Amino acid sequence: MNTLGLYLHVPFCLRKCPYCSFYSLAGRTDLHDRYARAISTQLRFFAEEYRDQQRPLTSIFFGGGTPTLLAPETLSRLLAECLAQFPCADGAEISIEVNPATVDAAGLHVLRRAGFNRLSIGVQSLKDSELCQLDRPHTVADAVRTFQMARAAGFDNINLDLMYGLPWQDLHAWRNTLDHALELQPEHLSIYELTIEAGTPFAQQQEQGRFSLPDEDTVLLMLETTQQALKQAGLSRYEISNYAKPGCRCRHNINYWQNGEYIGLGAGAVAFLTGTRLTAIADADQFCERLENGQEVWTDKEQLDREAAFRETVITGLRMTAGVSLAELADRFGMKAEIYYSETLHRLIRQGMLHIVHDRLQLTARGFLLADAVMAELV
Repeated sequence: MNTLGLYLHVPFCLRKCPYCSFYSLAGRTDLHDRYARAISTQLRFFAEEYRDQQRPLTSIFFGGGTPTLLAPETLSRLLAECLAQFPCADGAEISIEVNPATVDAAGLHVLRRAGFNRLSIGVQSLKDSELCQLDRPHTVADAVRTFQMARAAGFDNINLDLMYGLPWQDLHAWRNTLDHALELQPEHLSIYELTIEAGTPFAQQQEQGRFSLPDEDTVLLMLETTQQALKQAGLSRYEISNYAKPGCRCRHNINYWQNGEYIGLGAGAVAFLTGTRLTAIADADQFCERLENGQEVWTDKEQLDREAAFRETVITGLRMTAGVSLAELADRFGMKAEIYYSETLHRLIRQGMLHIVHDRLQLTARGFLLADAVMAELV
């Protein structure tokens, strides 16, 4: 694997969404400048420690949280520092996540001029009543306006995040959101089924019977409708939840799914280099304090052995419609999946969950519907 990505985590949000279980902070504008300085310090430490192992970055991704709660000039400076500290491949994909109503037209122009060439907009729904249920801080009009401003700023590779299977959502409401999104003609769509995560406000509300989710048959119809509509619109499914026009697949995420190496910057961020997974402290205040005092930010260092790395590569690779190459697995790890998984693999093939097509192990259509269960068998 020759690809190398860089992920920079900005944990700040306007407010915490009730379905979100990721590390993020609502408010805390007082910490923005300090956090940006800490990231700059970590960049220099990281570059120095891994300088002899560097190769050109093929992707950079600013994620969150909501990165655009930082000033556009701050984000531009951080990107410039990334490019100064790490070599970057020609034509590298440089993405940033934005939420509607957190960036204006002038800010989008600043980001485009700075070098960001891909935008991911956290829309989630294009129905105002659903956005209220999700406690999102924007309206449908805000989302559409943000998309249009991004186009005017010169972004020609835009992703929209959408969610289906929302409380009280029916097939007609989901189709309306899908049609509205396709009218905007984005290059990429990330479409996720709502999952109720333990410890979130939504989990508590569900336990209290305050909302009901669509039944399984309705959710399956939503997924079927999605695949048909996106195929007709020229967006091909290339991963469980991701669809793209030709040439617009998210290279940064593909690197994750292929178990490639990446640098992780920021509180709660993860890095994976030379077979070691590093996890930073998920506390922005302590993250800043440690860097200010010249201390290490990693709370966990996990060295993956050959078998663990092999299994991870199989499991993450199967998320993609292309699956994983059996020959490449054998070349990379010196292990054959057919021998390692033995009867488990043969059983999943007999059950119609997996198949092998021209050397590639792939989930079948049925396997994609039951992907979690298949992965559990292979982990």
